[in-house]
Amino acid sequence: MNCSISGEVPEEPVVSKKSGLLFEKRLIERHISDYGKCPITGEPLTIDDIVPIKSGRIVKPRPLTAASIPGMLGMFQNEWDGLMLSNFALEQQLHAARQELSHALYQHDAACRVIARLKKERDEARSFLAQAERQIMPTASTAVASNATLSNGKRAAEDEELGPDGKKLRPGISSAIITELTECNAALSQQRKKRQIPPTLAPIDALERYTQLSSHPLHKTSKPGVVSLDIHHTKDVIATGGVDTNAVLFDRPSGQILSTLSGHSKKVTSVKFVTQGDLFLTASADKTVRLWQGSEDGNYDCRHILRDHTAEVQAVTVHATNNYFVTASLDNTWCFYDLSSGLCLTQVADTGSEGKPEGYTSAAFHPDGLILGTGTSEALVKIWDVKSQANVAKFDGHVGAVTAISFSENGYYLATAAHDGVKLWDLRKLKNFRSFESPDSDTPTNSADFDHSGYYLAVASSDIRVYQVASVKAEWNCVKTFPDLSGTGKATCVKFGPDAKYIAVGSMDRNLRIFGLPGDEAPSES
Repeated sequence: MNCSISGEVPEEPVVSKKSGLLFEKRLIERHISDYGKCPITGEPLTIDDIVPIKSGRIVKPRPLTAASIPGMLGMFQNEWDGLMLSNFALEQQLHAARQELSHALYQHDAACRVIARLKKERDEARSFLAQAERQIMPTASTAVASNATLSNGKRAAEDEELGPDGKKLRPGISSAIITELTECNAALSQQRKKRQIPPTLAPIDALERYTQLSSHPLHKTSKPGVVSLDIHHTKDVIATGGVDTNAVLFDRPSGQILSTLSGHSKKVTSVKFVTQGDLFLTASADKTVRLWQGSEDGNYDCRHILRDHTAEVQAVTVHATNNYFVTASLDNTWCFYDLSSGLCLTQVADTGSEGKPEGYTSAAFHPDGLILGTGTSEALVKIWDVKSQANVAKFDGHVGAVTAISFSENGYYLATAAHDGVKLWDLRKLKNFRSFESPDSDTPTNSADFDHSGYYLAVASSDIRVYQVASVKAEWNCVKTFPDLSGTGKATCVKFGPDAKYIAVGSMDRNLRIFGLPGDEAPSES
């Protein structure tokens, strides 16, 4: 009797109680741990459902080639030939390794000479700087006197008005804007009642077969790390923000980089497409937000540099009208902007329950646009009414900073990620109804994202997991688990492509990875 998986005589035979099929013990145990079902019948199967079979010692028949002296001589000759070929290949590799080592030693010697020259030039520059400082001391004292009007070390811009509390005056969200937001909310809510899962959405059985299709080195090797990600579903263009201070726009179908946006002085913490008007937003740890305008030649020009925050800007999210956007910062404020002018209409500050500041680490608009969700560095999730800028709900229970927020397209569910994993919240009852722990206690969950249909949820931590969205009481099954192939053990961001036909993943190396069905590959640069 042969194993139903390998087709060979099993060394440790076991039989399934449910199907009566015979298996090799190590093969069926591994299959059950990975899939939890029978590989032949597809029925649910556990370790307790298999029973070992006691049998006599199995002696495998001797191969025909070893049954005669000429056959054994031929077998030995084949092994000798294989050994000689392997030895030749090793000698070739040794020669190549020696050449690479020689080249590396030469480069090291050249680098040492360059470093020595740079140190000498640095020392000379320091001496010249010290002389210059001694010469300009009188000028410096005059400058200090002229700067007596500075507040907290920063001069307010001449064209900005300050309120009685010393803060910048903002025009606020006008009644016309509130009317526009309300009408947008009503239209989207009405559409959502008729919402159905699109027939073009990737089915579960297809998603279970997803594998890595391509890997694209978009960012610099000197400062690796893709920390933010967004996808323009209409154009099928992927944007990434890196530790190397650049944002990259990548055309997935052609596998080509469309544009590299430079200008930030620190890592790009958040990127966001505006689905209308060929506009693009980037937020950075350099405390600024940049609004980019696409041109006919495919390049993007920086249209506005927004400097309303005083600490790292951690998130940017665009309203459903595509006319407004919000930024969230570690300075404990979020700002509501007009997209066309780049004007900050209002800046909302809030303190923690104990009166201490809680910097914002993530933000997202509800699909209908009248609710804003923010995550704080103190493990708190805050829900805001955009019209009144009032904090209407708070969710606690996380451990560590809330790294990601994602609203489901059905408008009922909110997924939040932090160091301890992902929590799912029912916005109708304002309570947590399910939690997914991080697979590695030392690695935070960095990203959680519902697909555009609201049928799948992707979570990025030490690996990438995709869950099938269900009701509050039903089980949310893990459909697929992708390992982190970057070698860093830390996936930082994940997004679904159009109709969940592929999944884009960023990690702490410089590569963007695309997972999908084999045969749907775009050109790879890896």
